[in-house]
Amino acid sequence: MTRLETLKENIETVLGDQITKLTLALNELTIECAAADLIKVTKKLRDHKTLKFEQLIDLCGVDYQDYADGTWEGLRFATVYHLLSVTLNHRIRLRVFATEDDFPVFPTLVELYPVANWFERESFDLFGIMYEGHPDLRRLLTDYGFVGHPFRKDFPMIGNVEMRYDPEQQRVVYQPVSIELRNNVPRVIRDEGFHNG
Repeated sequence: MTRLETLKENIETVLGDQITKLTLALNELTIECAAADLIKVTKKLRDHKTLKFEQLIDLCGVDYQDYADGTWEGLRFATVYHLLSVTLNHRIRLRVFATEDDFPVFPTLVELYPVANWFERESFDLFGIMYEGHPDLRRLLTDYGFVGHPFRKDFPMIGNVEMRYDPEQQRVVYQPVSIELRNNVPRVIRDEGFHNG
């Protein structure tokens, strides 16, 4: 039995029915759980002696709208956590879907993993995913007056507003976007001698 298969077996034993899906593919283990079980699952992943995932490496939001060429029928927003066990030298990916597409909310992991603070702020800023109980959930990368969340699939590529420095007012001003809509389909240039056959 490989180390990864042993880890998979340990996770199944420790978490049991708290995980909704467990996938072993491309030498990577991905588990899923319900948002309501997130705190319990991550505590067990961190504290159980056969798992010891004591470090959160990364956390990111994901928007599954139009995923798989529009054939995706699941929930729209997820948060993906990448955990590392320094002690036992293994990694895992934990994916959790928000129960509501209109207002995605997860419990914060700042109490368990303090490093989650800025990762959750980034996910909130770029995807609009809320983290209940976060000590300081506010924008991190965009401006305070920014409208929308730029990593959502339905966010317009040209944005909603643009800003510029106005020399008369001697300050930065916001105004509606003045850029024309662009065609994002690449233009294909073919050789005259190119034959398809």
